Amino acid sequence: MTPFFEPRPPSLAQGRAWPTPEEERLKIRDISLAAEAQSKEGDTFYIITQRWWQNWLDYVNQDQLNDGLSPHSLNSADACVSKRPSNIDNKVLIYESTTSDCSAAELHDTLVEGRDYVLLPEEVWNQLYSWYGGGPTLARKVINIGLSQMELAVEVYPLHLELLLTPKGDRSTIRISKKETIRELYRRVCEIFDLDPEQIRIYDFYGQKKHALPMDLDKTLDDANIQMDQEILVEANMTNYVKNNDPVGKQSNSFLLEPSKSGLSIAGGLSATKGVSKIGNMDLSQVQNQVSPHRESNNAQESSGVTTRSATAGLTGLLNLGNTCYMNSAIQCLVHTPEFARYFREDYRGEINWQNPMGMVGELALSFGELLRKIWAAGRTPIAPRPFKTKLARFAPQFSGYNQHDSQELLAFLLDGLHEDLNRVKDKPYILSKDANGRPDEEVADEYWANHKARNDSIIVDVCQGQYKSTLVCPVCAKVSVTFDPFMYLSLPLQSTATRPLTVTIFSSDGSLLPNVCTVTIPKQGRCRDLIQALSAVCSLKPHEKLLLAEIQNHLIHLFFEDPLTSLSSIKDEDHLAAYRIPQPAKGIIFLQLIHRLEDKETVNAQTVKGWKPYGTPLVSPISCDDVTTRGDVQSMVRTMLSPLLKHREKYDVSENGISSAVEPPSESSSWTERINDATHGTGKLPLHLVDENNVCIDLSVGEVKPIKISSSSKSLLVFINWSKELLEEYDTSYLESLPEVCKNGLPTKKARTEPLSLYSCLEAFLREEPLVSEPDMWKCPQCKERRQASKKLDLWRLPKVLVIHLKRFSYNRSIKHKLDTFVNFPIYDLDITKYIANKNNSDHQLYELYALINHYGSMGSGHYTAHIKVNLSSFYNIMLLLDENRWYSFDDNHISAIGEDEVKTNAAYVLFYRRKKEDASENI
Repeated sequence: MTPFFEPRPPSLAQGRAWPTPEEERLKIRDISLAAEAQSKEGDTFYIITQRWWQNWLDYVNQDQLNDGLSPHSLNSADACVSKRPSNIDNKVLIYESTTSDCSAAELHDTLVEGRDYVLLPEEVWNQLYSWYGGGPTLARKVINIGLSQMELAVEVYPLHLELLLTPKGDRSTIRISKKETIRELYRRVCEIFDLDPEQIRIYDFYGQKKHALPMDLDKTLDDANIQMDQEILVEANMTNYVKNNDPVGKQSNSFLLEPSKSGLSIAGGLSATKGVSKIGNMDLSQVQNQVSPHRESNNAQESSGVTTRSATAGLTGLLNLGNTCYMNSAIQCLVHTPEFARYFREDYRGEINWQNPMGMVGELALSFGELLRKIWAAGRTPIAPRPFKTKLARFAPQFSGYNQHDSQELLAFLLDGLHEDLNRVKDKPYILSKDANGRPDEEVADEYWANHKARNDSIIVDVCQGQYKSTLVCPVCAKVSVTFDPFMYLSLPLQSTATRPLTVTIFSSDGSLLPNVCTVTIPKQGRCRDLIQALSAVCSLKPHEKLLLAEIQNHLIHLFFEDPLTSLSSIKDEDHLAAYRIPQPAKGIIFLQLIHRLEDKETVNAQTVKGWKPYGTPLVSPISCDDVTTRGDVQSMVRTMLSPLLKHREKYDVSENGISSAVEPPSESSSWTERINDATHGTGKLPLHLVDENNVCIDLSVGEVKPIKISSSSKSLLVFINWSKELLEEYDTSYLESLPEVCKNGLPTKKARTEPLSLYSCLEAFLREEPLVSEPDMWKCPQCKERRQASKKLDLWRLPKVLVIHLKRFSYNRSIKHKLDTFVNFPIYDLDITKYIANKNNSDHQLYELYALINHYGSMGSGHYTAHIKVNLSSFYNIMLLLDENRWYSFDDNHISAIGEDEVKTNAAYVLFYRRKKEDASENI
């Protein structure tokens, strides 16, 4: 048995030389490539904490220091061992346990791959474990998933089942793979309860109701639709079972069960009456669709025939299967869309495209239609949408398991999947779209729409798809490209006119100025050029100078903001920014980065080990790649950069803008002047070390005339200065120590009253012209034949019956997830989009009314989704179904309650469903 936690392997701890970081990197790379090429079902992967893995990656990538990106190779070569990661520590991933058995360790329920952990092939884990030791060891198997069962995935969370032994009443839990067989489940249960297989029968006890398992004991638990955290009933000494004649797995595997009180067979087939509701003809007998032969019902209380007043048609809740609120809220909004409710309650099977390679062979549409009919059947208690969840996971593995997901992402997949399953076009023609080339927009738009409809024609297109005009302009040749593309929903940014204060520390590169802290105010949605422009004005930047903006992390330059169009939304309040005044760059220039280090003493094995740790804020100065630069030249450059920090320069001229500049003292202070000259140009050498492109540390205090090799391919030249106690007596380094955060923590300032952000403002931000900033988005100009940072302008051209609007509350910057809780004032009635339509030939008023929305409460990782829906039925149906007309309801999983219209608008609104207003009341459900 692998120990729960093992220290570093003894062979290494006893003095054997560590592999170098580069040796470790290459070894793991080669192992990974070989393992990836041979991955198959049944392989073992190991879970390891993301934090340790990232520390190891930083450690083995020390050669990247030449690019100024790695914070983990600052020490000289003899100090590398101190930066080596300690033992692998996976304890943060598991719940505390009193047992030493690592196989019993339980993972935390909310872990996310890439954020909390990574998965390593067995060979990689074994190699790392041989170097570092630690634990606990968390092994997981590779299984096949998907419709074809040919997709490989690591089963991070095996099934967790609650075992209930009757009549004794004992309870236990078990972890077992969904790909294990029912026979294996029998074996494990007998082992846990110390029973003979001939003494027991096992039932799926989901919802406290007995469901027979498949008769074929070689079927998997996945085949039997066993779900996470459900109960399994173990009956011992059953009187209706002949022990000696039918041992498990030998002859008959049929089970004797109690008859169903509702007329449904326990196996889940049709009832004896085979009653089928025809809701369209107002036959409101209970709908009974054929379900899996291994399930009695998806409704936990259906077999009892008990209904409640709150479970009338259309007001049926969905049970939360485990973090499935994202799915439940999206489903409720779709099934309460009148066009979809009417379509799926009628005979839609004739429109299923069974052969569409882009679809799900009709299974998604059938599963959704079955669920919709159950929700709209009269007298329903809450439904467990497990068959639908199972289908969803088969076709979209990203939604498998029971982690929280984005409801809007599910909605997008569902709409697209339903469209492909219901596409009336069986054989899609190939159509080459033509550019506008000066033709009238109306002609081009109609041509694009006809081409789209020739390949895509479904109820989803009829109801939810619109068209927008996209205009691209090349910044070089002014080529204009106009296309007309379909859309299923609009994703609107939460654009605000509010400003944001940003605090940046400005450093000079020529030794003329002390570091100066500046706070400027810029638009929240501004770009780097806005920040640089504001800082330039504050510090009175000279015409021949420019500001180089950088983010500082762990006393190193993490990155330079070189692209002026970079959005400032990527800068977090807790970040630290520095701006360096440098001359306007010429060709052949790279930047010398002066990185400060302080002496650090650490006790190891009762012995004091001396080392150096990063300190302060790096300084930057340009250096030419073309000129010959000696070690002495670098000494002079560094002295110049540090000269404002000399403690004997006590007199400063402070200008009106608050920037301090060093001023020469009176000439009679000859001794002081001599000391300055000696400090800046004298023979005293600073303790400087340079890391060259081969990661070799060079002492710059010797060999003054020796030239330094500067590669033109390098972005930076890294020079380290070790601040000894003696050197600190000469310089005041306090200016370098405390770099303030971007947004200082202090007393809140009085804010001007602003109007709530309106939905119209978000729409205008979405339609605003903007450049294509990121490299993948850049446009290849058909005239220049080059990728260009073109400007892009969107305009609405054709609007659908149902307009779905997604408010982009979630942002992802450098793997950091962030949610905006901004309140958006959206109209419930009369959303007027008329003025935003570019098609001027369309004179119709584009008015929409809100009928449903998805809400998201809490943070990204641990939030909760609900839906607010307006149940709007015709009076004829109201009489039959006893529903209130034009009333808002809150759908919170299985809990449904009436709410007032004033409760609909909150800052939790995430996805809005609008329906075009028409005078014809027949459009209602």
